[in-house]
Amino acid sequence: MARAGLSAERLTLAGAELADEVGFDEVTVSALARRFDVKVASLYSHVRNSQDLRERIALLALAELADRGSAALAGRAGKDALTALANVYRDYAREHPGRYAAAQLRLSPEAAAASAGARHAELTRAVLRGYRLEGPDQTHAVRLMGSLFHGYVTLELGGGFSHSAPDTQETWERVLDALDALLRNWPEAGAGA
Repeated sequence: MARAGLSAERLTLAGAELADEVGFDEVTVSALARRFDVKVASLYSHVRNSQDLRERIALLALAELADRGSAALAGRAGKDALTALANVYRDYAREHPGRYAAAQLRLSPEAAAASAGARHAELTRAVLRGYRLEGPDQTHAVRLMGSLFHGYVTLELGGGFSHSAPDTQETWERVLDALDALLRNWPEAGAGA
C-alpha cells in the first residue's frame, strides 16, 4: 500500500529540491526515502528506480527552463532576445544548480521526444530568426549558443572564474556582446577555408 501523500509528482519535486541541495549526482531513491523517513520499497510504487527518478527530475527541469524562456522572449527580438534567453539559463543554474545539472541528463529517445527539449530548440531558433540565419547556419548557431551558455554557466558554477578579475557579470555581458556581433556577421560557408 502506498504511503499517504506520496506521489510520483511529489517525489519528483522533492528529488529536484534534493538535487539543488546536495547535487544531482547524489539523488537516489534511497536518499529520497531518507528524506521522507520511509522505507525505500514504499517509493517503488511511484518511481521504478533511481534512473526513473533522475529522468523525472530532468523532465521537470527542462519544462521549468522552457517556461521561463518563453516568458522571457515574449515581445523581444535581436540582442534583447539573445540576452534574455541567455540570462534565463544562467539565472536558473544559479538558483537551481541540481536541476540545471539534471537538464543535461541524456534521456532515452522516448523521454526526449516527450520532453520540453523541442521547446528549447524552438526558443533558440526564435532568437536566431532575428539574425536571419536559416538552414544549416541556423543549426550551427543553435549549437554555438548552447555550447556557450552551458559552458560559461558550468565553469562559473564550478568556481572556474572566481580567482581573477574582472567580475563574471562584466565578462558575461561582454561575451553576449561578442555573440551578438558574431550572429549579426555570420560567416558564409567556406569563407575561412
